Amino acid sequence: MPDTITLTGLVATEPRSLTTIEGLPITSFRLASTQRRYDRATQNWIDGETNWYTITAFRQLASNASGSIKKGDRVLVIGRVRIKDWKNDARSGTSVEIDAEAIGHDLTWGTAAYVRSVSMASTASAHQASEPPATGDDFPESVDDAEPAAPEPVESVGAAPF
Repeated sequence: MPDTITLTGLVATEPRSLTTIEGLPITSFRLASTQRRYDRATQNWIDGETNWYTITAFRQLASNASGSIKKGDRVLVIGRVRIKDWKNDARSGTSVEIDAEAIGHDLTWGTAAYVRSVSMASTASAHQASEPPATGDDFPESVDDAEPAAPEPVESVGAAPF
């Protein structure tokens, strides 16, 4: 069973995207993750060592990451860890690679505007359906046809909303 890890850090390189001959989208970038701690004696934040990871995303995640992530963004990454030893001429080392399962912006540091993407497969299957589902009468034909619900009244009890 592969190890799964959750990382936070800065996108350190511009994401590179490519599509294989077979049509598989791939996006990769380097992630710098630095632990910070507060030193009470000096009353300053101190940076620890930086860990470097190569993040690789495939398929729809790769396509979405390529249009959403750029160098300098603070992100969260969840994925499977692969540790590889390498040797090249007189140099050798270890690389840590993450096969991403999820990538998102770290909202601790800013805001994001989410836009849902529709995959080509789900769009094609939706158009091929000849009859609506049996329970289709209870639902609007599309999300655009749905009427927005009225907002619920909010009662104030003297505390500021979070």
